[in-house]
Amino acid sequence: MEDKILEILSSDNKAFDVHDIEALLGFSTACELKDLLKELNRLEDEYKIYRTKKDKYMLFSNSNLKIGKLMGTKKGYAFVDIEGDEDVFIAQDNLNGAINSDQVIVEITSKKGLRLEGRILKVVERKLQQFVGKVYFKKNKCLIDLDDRKVNLNIIIDEDKTLGAVSGHKVVVRLLGKIDNTSYKGAIVKILGHVDDPGVDILSIAAKYEIEEEFPKNVEEQLNSIPDHVLESEYEGRTDLREQMIFTIDGADTKDIDDAISIEKLESGNYKLGVHIADVSYYVKENTPLDDEAYKRGTSVYLANTVIPMLPHQLSNGICSLNPNVDRLAISCSMEIDPNGEVVEYDIFESVIKSRIQMTYTNVNKILEENIVAEGYEPYVDSLRLMSELADILRANKVRKGYIDFDIDEAKIITDENGEAIDVKLRERGTGEKLIEDFMIAANETVARHITYMEYPFIYRVHGEPNEEKINNFLNFVSVLGHSVHKMKKITPKAMQELLGELKDVKEYHILSPLLLRSMQKAVYDKTNIGHFGLASKCYTHFTSPIRRYPDTTVHRLLRTYLFNKNINSDTINYWEQKLPVLALHTSERERASIECEREVDDMKMAEYMEKHIGEEFTGIVSSVMSFGMFIELPNKIEGLVRIDDLTDDYYRYDESTFALVGNNNKRGYRLGDEVKVVVKAASKINHTIDFILKK
Repeated sequence: MEDKILEILSSDNKAFDVHDIEALLGFSTACELKDLLKELNRLEDEYKIYRTKKDKYMLFSNSNLKIGKLMGTKKGYAFVDIEGDEDVFIAQDNLNGAINSDQVIVEITSKKGLRLEGRILKVVERKLQQFVGKVYFKKNKCLIDLDDRKVNLNIIIDEDKTLGAVSGHKVVVRLLGKIDNTSYKGAIVKILGHVDDPGVDILSIAAKYEIEEEFPKNVEEQLNSIPDHVLESEYEGRTDLREQMIFTIDGADTKDIDDAISIEKLESGNYKLGVHIADVSYYVKENTPLDDEAYKRGTSVYLANTVIPMLPHQLSNGICSLNPNVDRLAISCSMEIDPNGEVVEYDIFESVIKSRIQMTYTNVNKILEENIVAEGYEPYVDSLRLMSELADILRANKVRKGYIDFDIDEAKIITDENGEAIDVKLRERGTGEKLIEDFMIAANETVARHITYMEYPFIYRVHGEPNEEKINNFLNFVSVLGHSVHKMKKITPKAMQELLGELKDVKEYHILSPLLLRSMQKAVYDKTNIGHFGLASKCYTHFTSPIRRYPDTTVHRLLRTYLFNKNINSDTINYWEQKLPVLALHTSERERASIECEREVDDMKMAEYMEKHIGEEFTGIVSSVMSFGMFIELPNKIEGLVRIDDLTDDYYRYDESTFALVGNNNKRGYRLGDEVKVVVKAASKINHTIDFILKK
């Protein structure tokens, strides 16, 4: 009945009363009417349809109501993030008790320029049930000073719920019961340490996103049954590749090594590329404590100088890591690639390998870019140059198909032995990094295509087509800045690639490129293959990082089920049909949480670093302009705010039409991409903020 009701409501952009729907369904009895009303109530509860004040029904998506995630701000106002639609601004008076991260129903009340405004009608789900903060006492009551300034809640802890915490302890708090819209009873569930203890700053942010450092006791117990070396019986049935020249290339500080590579030039002129991935799913069996915990975490999280792994170190740095000069179990994807970059033959199989050397990107880049060979790398120079030749071919093929390289710089935070930020640099992305990226993409596509052709349930890495309105808004923004680009007849990867190419030489490029990326949909995991827009790939998955990502572990599990064990009966197919949608949604959510956590740690560490540079001068560019001021980005990606109140040489106002701060006397003012000299006015590690003033 649901499908028929939704079809009726989607047939015309109007509201139907219950009798209209009853007639269109062909119902006539009281029993049928009762069932219809029951179904309408259910669909209303699930926010698939909307009932008007006149008791008429319409599709929820056609109403002036939207459902989305509330994103609070330190200033008290908020935005509602609506999937595939514009964000909605919510004034503080219209929050109706909603807090940061709540799933809410928002009513659109007006549209001002490009901005939608609304008010919160209902909190559908309070996503945050636990918070992180610092303990303090007032009138003998235990209270929590919350770390998240975007959450305006008073949390009171009864004496028997404090776990013995004292003033200055950073703690995790769970909400117990509501006192009023802004006050709750709570219980301390974990003491992270004292606010001044090394590492507690990062652990506090991780705890906010429910990222646990410690593994449960049952996981630790299971580790006792897992060997620290490959057993004799485990070689059976695997292809022995230990005599092949196989090696790894990673960052100098990498300890969890997922992937190894090999190469050979064939007589035909084709290349034989081997991508050998740690066989994590062999050790992490389904429905065990290890697997349950890996699923819960979803991903490893990399926070400045700290790694919170998906798997315990005995696996991630030990038996699963493709360390040099030891036997390791792997799943190999061997691809024959022609001079045009097309995979013409391939094989996917269980293997045992022995990596010859753990190379670093730094040393590989010296060989490929400067012809400087580090000690110990001499036997591998020819293979590396052949790999570089193949990587160039693969990348050229991707570009022909529309691969979009946003070329976005990332910051790398350098810390001392106590975890304190002592420098912030740009993360290098040289020939070696791109080579590994190209090889991993080739393997991911090959594995995805193979299972797609078999038509078995699978988990894909998908990236949908951008929202046309958002892209048009971006193009209008580019036009306002004074840059002329070709109009897009159709939004395709190739058209987006060409757009970036047209903008490559403008001074604002490194601001516009990430802005365009944010205009596109987020890549997620899904059981349904819709392709990957950004990679211009019709079929893509994540196969190459099973130590760090649970979807990759799942892909390995599916390969073992379908290809190696030939288990393709109806019960198996039905099992994965049911399981994969839930798994894809959960792992996408955990990935998003880890990204947000990493960004917040970076913001905190950058502010910590700049606390030591107050009064110093830097050169940067205007990266965004708001009504309250402008953000300045330094070459190392540190960003700070110049408040409009600190622009004292003129009276400035925000011009929405040109996205600029324009002075009464200085009509030019400040706009995106302008180079300016700034002085650090203030920085706060606690608030994750940096304030600049313009150099006079």
